[in-house]
Amino acid sequence: MTVYGQFCPVSKAAEILFEKWTILILRELLMGTTRFNDFQRAISRISPTLLTKRLKALEENGVIIRKQVSGQRGYEYRLTPAGKELEPLMENIAVWGMRWARGRMSDDELDVELLMREVQRRIQTKNLPDGETVICFGFTDLKKHRSWWVWVDGNEVDLCTEDPGKNVDLYISSNVRTMVEAWQGDIDLIKALASEAIKAHGDRNLIKTMPDWLGLCTYKDVRPMRLKV
Repeated sequence: MTVYGQFCPVSKAAEILFEKWTILILRELLMGTTRFNDFQRAISRISPTLLTKRLKALEENGVIIRKQVSGQRGYEYRLTPAGKELEPLMENIAVWGMRWARGRMSDDELDVELLMREVQRRIQTKNLPDGETVICFGFTDLKKHRSWWVWVDGNEVDLCTEDPGKNVDLYISSNVRTMVEAWQGDIDLIKALASEAIKAHGDRNLIKTMPDWLGLCTYKDVRPMRLKV
């Protein structure tokens, strides 16, 4: 059964790619997410039942394959050649969103779990000192998930919401909106630190070099535009 009832390739592609949540699942696949629990962490508002349904639909349409994890329980989801071909489309959507939709960010969209997953993925480990580095992010306007620990060891970056019991090298605190805006490039990180909109205390070298290792949004330099009506 078709949704749009048209043979046009745009309509046929839309039937596969643009059901609710599917585009975000594809975003995660293109960023390297492969395990069911990791999809749920990155897209926290999707139910397990619906996530299973969407992954199955992508598999049935040849966009992904499901593979047993070697020597372990559970499965991984991997892009097929058809799925990999979506990467430039996803990049164009991200650029369009940064240019035309970024000014419409409501409080309800300030997803701290997504923010911290992005921080975990984007940290530039090569710009951190050798050995172990532990950074604690605190969000002053939250009750749940108020503190997050990022633990870097070499090229490995772990993320948790419970104190790992390690010495913290740097504490960073702000409200969620300020951190999201700094990460997306809407406010300047250095100015936010200078004004203490974002507070940092701990290792002075880590504070000084934060713009180098924090790894802000890939599309932070895309300037917002406004439609004239």
